[in-house]
Amino acid sequence: MRLREPVMAAVAMLVVVAAPSTAIAWSPPDARERFGVLVAESQKADDALHPLRLAERGLPPTGAVFVDPQSEAFARQLATNKRAELSGLADIDRASLAEKDQIAYDAFRYQAEQALGEIDSGIHAIRNLVPLNASFGLHVEFPDYLSGVRFKTVGDYERGLAQLEGFAGYMDSTVDRLEQGMARGYHQPKVVVNNVLGQVEAFLKLPVEENPFYSPVTRFPDAIGTADRIRLEAAYPRATEGRPTPAYERWRTFLRERYLPGATEGAGLWAMKDGERVYASLLVQHTTTRMSAQQIHQLGVAEVARIRAAMEQARQATGFDGDLPAFFEHVRTGTQFYYSEPKDLIDHFERIEKKVWERMPALFSRRPRAEFELRPLPALGDQRGTGYYRAGPPDASEPGVLYFNMAMLNTRPIPTLETLQLHEGVPGHHYQISLVQEDESLPDLLRFGQVPATAYTEGWGLYAESLGQELGMFTDPYQWFGHLDMEMLRAVRLVVDTGLHALRWDRQRAIDYMLANTSMAPRDVAVEIDRYITNPGQACAYKVGELKFQELRRRATERLGPDFDIRRFHDQVLDTGALPLDVLEAKIDRWLMSSGAAQ
Repeated sequence: MRLREPVMAAVAMLVVVAAPSTAIAWSPPDARERFGVLVAESQKADDALHPLRLAERGLPPTGAVFVDPQSEAFARQLATNKRAELSGLADIDRASLAEKDQIAYDAFRYQAEQALGEIDSGIHAIRNLVPLNASFGLHVEFPDYLSGVRFKTVGDYERGLAQLEGFAGYMDSTVDRLEQGMARGYHQPKVVVNNVLGQVEAFLKLPVEENPFYSPVTRFPDAIGTADRIRLEAAYPRATEGRPTPAYERWRTFLRERYLPGATEGAGLWAMKDGERVYASLLVQHTTTRMSAQQIHQLGVAEVARIRAAMEQARQATGFDGDLPAFFEHVRTGTQFYYSEPKDLIDHFERIEKKVWERMPALFSRRPRAEFELRPLPALGDQRGTGYYRAGPPDASEPGVLYFNMAMLNTRPIPTLETLQLHEGVPGHHYQISLVQEDESLPDLLRFGQVPATAYTEGWGLYAESLGQELGMFTDPYQWFGHLDMEMLRAVRLVVDTGLHALRWDRQRAIDYMLANTSMAPRDVAVEIDRYITNPGQACAYKVGELKFQELRRRATERLGPDFDIRRFHDQVLDTGALPLDVLEAKIDRWLMSSGAAQ
């Protein structure tokens, strides 16, 4: 039996892109199997474009060991892949698929249309001309990856050397793209350039024993023999000094002497050529909605007012004799609210997690196998933000890790730690991501979060925070205030992100607004604001996503009445992984209309 021609053409294109030696020897007879083949071959094509994602999943690359995600060749290949996917989808009858396959179909189509739309509109090309990112750029992310990766074989170590070479090529091509951007009138803000320069300077000052590019040869597994160890111990420093280190030095010279003088004074995208179009596209990408910047801004203003009233009540409950601004300063400056040793913070996190697990069965029906850990951020802490979560491998052989910036230990109030654990650990990112990674019945598209759905992932993390009281947290007024302080941060983000990029706020106005509405330390506030400047739109996803989860929970509670079971609701929102908000909402509405919702 043969697939119809459009599907075969699409699959053939994908196979050629990803793995020329692969051939499909048979044609699936029904829509479900045809869809499965299309998704699987698309996954191979995407893996060929994202070899580091494969490495993080413990798999060898299917093509090049390092691909520059901002190159023109990458964009051309991505467009070819996405057109092939949409062509294949057009010949598959969605209605004939089972429920979870329909959800995967919708998510698959969404991500293909979004990626292709960015390329066809020219937005992708514009963003490639302004590639500096002090928060998530590869110049900081790739060193982090090598700091944490666990190579197992000699082949892994050889691929690591090839990745170092590819990374150096990426660094050089970034300079070329910045030159092209300047020639076409595109410049990034001075604050972004200065922050990246600070990171480059800090990297170049690292002593050899702290250089993350050497770290793989500091932890050989037993399987690596003595001769290979000696060879590799010499090869990694030689490779680093030969290519990546000079590439950082070229960045330093170029950014300081060529790029910084022409960088924009305005901090937001409004100050950049085509910035309004770029920002509108980024808001769609991160929120997976069509909300305008003005709508998001007004939503933020309303949320700030609501949370501020709750903070006032929390202040009164603590017995503090002073107004809310004085209470903010009390928390900022009180030494009793901060740890001085990393071990104390790590121990506190472990105690919180243990307490949360005791109450989890009341709200959730499943538990992932993967453990959760907190570790210090590997490098350049004084040049970076609070940290980030990174999932472990899907076989749960290693834990998911929250990398915490210990350089900011004295500005992370203890009353916020319960909320931070709920967001990053259990039942937040670690719980959600581990559950789907460990579910081998899901296609990789859903299993490994390859659908652009920031509003879901960060919205879930914020929704997880809101479950704290149900999980036995926030039992004293300071912990409750810490929770509100963290929620306020996410509400303020809606206001300042849109303010910076659409309403022409300057950096100081954004800093002042955040200081006036949270207890965050001035240094942390500056780091946060610079993150929004360098990564527009992403910060808007948290509140937009959380409010959708809350809305869906209220809808389910009202629709099901006494039959509502919070565990079944959580199963429904979690069991197909991260989804665009419209796809998630449609899924929950179908579930509520079904007889299974009330069983």
